[in-house]
Amino acid sequence: MTPMDATTGCPVHHGFDPLGDEYIADPYPIHSAVREEAPAFYAAAIDMWVITRYDDIEAVLKDPGTFSAAVGQKPVFPMSAEAQDILKKGFRAYPVMSDCDPPRHTRIRKHNMTGFSPRRIAALEPKVWAKATELVDAIKPGQVDLVSALTYPLPAYMIFTFIGFPDEDMDMLKSWCGNRIAFSWGRPSGDEQREIATNMTHYWEYCENFVAERAARPVDDFTSDLIRIREENPEALSLEDITNVAYGLSFAGHETTTSFTGNAIRQLLVNPEQWAAICSDRGLISKAVEELLRYDSSIPAWRRVTTRAVDVGGVEIPAEAKVLILLGAANRDPKHFEDPETFDIRRGDSRRHLAFGKGIHYCIGAPLARMEARIALDLLAQRAPDMRLTQDQDFDFPANVSFRGPRSLLVEWPG
Repeated sequence: MTPMDATTGCPVHHGFDPLGDEYIADPYPIHSAVREEAPAFYAAAIDMWVITRYDDIEAVLKDPGTFSAAVGQKPVFPMSAEAQDILKKGFRAYPVMSDCDPPRHTRIRKHNMTGFSPRRIAALEPKVWAKATELVDAIKPGQVDLVSALTYPLPAYMIFTFIGFPDEDMDMLKSWCGNRIAFSWGRPSGDEQREIATNMTHYWEYCENFVAERAARPVDDFTSDLIRIREENPEALSLEDITNVAYGLSFAGHETTTSFTGNAIRQLLVNPEQWAAICSDRGLISKAVEELLRYDSSIPAWRRVTTRAVDVGGVEIPAEAKVLILLGAANRDPKHFEDPETFDIRRGDSRRHLAFGKGIHYCIGAPLARMEARIALDLLAQRAPDMRLTQDQDFDFPANVSFRGPRSLLVEWPG
């Protein structure tokens, strides 16, 4: 990687490229290197300012007035004219969650938290166990891809069920989610943009029709909870707000957990002594989940945009600057974690990680994500303690600036 140039008085890194092959394969050595070099710098390859250290990143997350979330889901690179035309004809989404600022964010999150009540999350646990058991029961001895067999279908099914989407629509909905990451966080080709934009429009129209149906006939699900809030106070939420929440949550709620659970299983099998420890004492699993979130989370970086000029660690970042915060670098910052490059499920400081963010945008689905990962690992430890990674496989990760998880995870499933 090309070294940083600070001769201009403004740290500029010409070699930092989160879409480059080296970074996609393993971002963490690069995170460590740039964190040691500077607290912040400008990355010419992506036209963003990059923030590298825990204290500064925590401060960014806790200061939405200076670091707006508005850029969080916008395409990193300009959309093609054809993709823009497709979206203009039938895609009416607007920011309501991770890319939304107060006061709208405050209003909508308040009601989302009601829907994510402890009661509703607790009611999902037996359903997570049942679905995970069904998926594991279907695995045959021999080589198996755990992404397609478990870590993709489990979170997708659970978040769709939580929202209230019918079981019979699952395959169609999952097909529309394909390659969504590349659209907003990668560098898709013109053909890819056209296909993704078309699928986004189909998905949006589905969500509009689904919310209208729930408004007419509410049942016992998250969407109906929001409908009832609207019925009590029409000023609290509009049908458009609820449609946006269902649309955004249905993507965010499974893609991140799929990636994290895949990362978690991979790290445990790469460290067989820690996998053996979990298999012999499943009481370690909750603690292991926190260390896995710290060590190899599904979102190693996220975006903000400055509303004013701001000093970060002595580096002046201008107003209206696009910012990339390296959560993965923060989670291995030696100032906050002892021996941070070592993966240790028994460490005592794991839970200080920033994998779910901090402040007003702290991940609303964190309890559900933790539950799903815990149950998946618990079930695998019971049913397949002797499974091993298939040797000599090349792990393929989607090329984008924010999300990380293996597209496939081949293991040898015991007979």
